[in-house]
Amino acid sequence: MVALPSHERVILVGHSLGGLAISYAMERFPEKISAAVFVTTLMPGPTLNISNLNQESFRRREFILDSRYTYDDGPSNPPTTFILGPLYSATNVFQFSPIEDLALAMLLLRLLRLYSDEDMSKVLMLSGKRYGSVDWVFVICDEDKLVKKDFQRWMVEKNLPNEVVEITGSDHMAMMSKPVELSVHLRCIADKYY
Repeated sequence: MVALPSHERVILVGHSLGGLAISYAMERFPEKISAAVFVTTLMPGPTLNISNLNQESFRRREFILDSRYTYDDGPSNPPTTFILGPLYSATNVFQFSPIEDLALAMLLLRLLRLYSDEDMSKVLMLSGKRYGSVDWVFVICDEDKLVKKDFQRWMVEKNLPNEVVEITGSDHMAMMSKPVELSVHLRCIADKYY
């Protein structure tokens, strides 16, 4: 974003945890962003801080099957990393996606570093003046079992975007389970906001 010429603007698309990254970019570079698109992702904002978002996410979390946390700082401290297991991924993340995409994802999967709410809150301080000056759209994936539809709707109510669109029959990986529908929505968003 820093290298982007001042006369150019982009549309950012974030998926899953990518919503945190585009939220940060919206706060730092609002003048360079035509719109932000949150695709079944965490969506903090000026009225929904990361701490409250994480608490609600963990409150709604269900059994994680073969997914694993690691405790590099010892078992009495919070977990430091997380990785999705193959069974959990097949039944809750890629359940409508082609089996080849699940197989590739399992080969590419890496540990996810976890940060405390305090650390995240320092980085993701979002304001109505900067973050709020960017148009943003939330894409609901109605069959997502990782970020369930009721949680997606909860985020939308707490941090109202300019627009909400829904992809019917999509798992968490909309770009794999419903690529045409996602592409059509992204094209319409680009035509409207760019």
